Amino acid sequence: MVQLRVLNKINVLTKRPTVGLAIRTKRGVLRFSVSLLPLLAVIVCGVTLPLLVGLGARWSAHAPISELRTENALLRMENASYREATGQLASQISSLQTAVDDIGARAKVDPSAQSAINRLPARVRNRAMGGSALSSPLLSGAFPDQAFAVLRDLLGVMETRLISVRSGVERRQALAAATPSMWPLAGWITSSYGNRTDPFNGDADFHPGLDISANHGQEIYAPADGVVESAAVNGSYGNQITITHGFGLTTRYGHLSRYAVTTGQPVRRGQVIGFVGSTGRSTNPHLHYEVLVNGQLTNPLRLLAGR
Repeated sequence: MVQLRVLNKINVLTKRPTVGLAIRTKRGVLRFSVSLLPLLAVIVCGVTLPLLVGLGARWSAHAPISELRTENALLRMENASYREATGQLASQISSLQTAVDDIGARAKVDPSAQSAINRLPARVRNRAMGGSALSSPLLSGAFPDQAFAVLRDLLGVMETRLISVRSGVERRQALAAATPSMWPLAGWITSSYGNRTDPFNGDADFHPGLDISANHGQEIYAPADGVVESAAVNGSYGNQITITHGFGLTTRYGHLSRYAVTTGQPVRRGQVIGFVGSTGRSTNPHLHYEVLVNGQLTNPLRLLAGR
């Protein structure tokens, strides 16, 4: 059996504290001494070394974790930015789709009005032209942030172009509403536009409009939207109404018995503006109807629907 005894003492030769060890065995007692300071150093190293190793391992693991946390925060910010950008793009696309639907609805023109528009001079139709084709850049090979930037720019351009197209469609709609394609009253033509024999003296004459015979007091309708330029007596025309429709289009109505509108009043297509009469230089109740394009007389039949 081995017994270990520790004896504290001071080495008289070195004057250093030592630790004496006695080991009892079957053969006897073995005694030896160990310097206390080295022993303490060994003990301290044995205790602190694992602690330092653990702290080092923890510190070395802390750096990657900190980096991962930083990267995670950056990714969250980037994802939030992309979500915001995607939301903006979705909103713009929805707005553009609404604009496209609106343009599609507005682009429809009544066939009779479109037929009359097609007979107008090119310089009048060109006033209602608008819009142009859209072009799109290539996005292949672009990074996400670059793609978002390009799409934002593209959508901005598309929105601007669509506004221009919408404006063009609105102008064409306005032209359709301003084109006198509706008959101003139901009746029969007694004198056409152009050369004719004067009904009063039999001489050669140029008739600047249509004479539409109808019953006295019959209602006369505005053939297009416009504004009453005048409603007053005008020499041989008798009671006359002049309406400006925009786009260089003007209509005149003569020999009325009375007016239903006043000067400066806006009128809509189909609105009653006056009544058939025989005032001025006239032989019987009828409507004298003229159409002017950019101040020049034109044959009203060119624009009237159902012809």
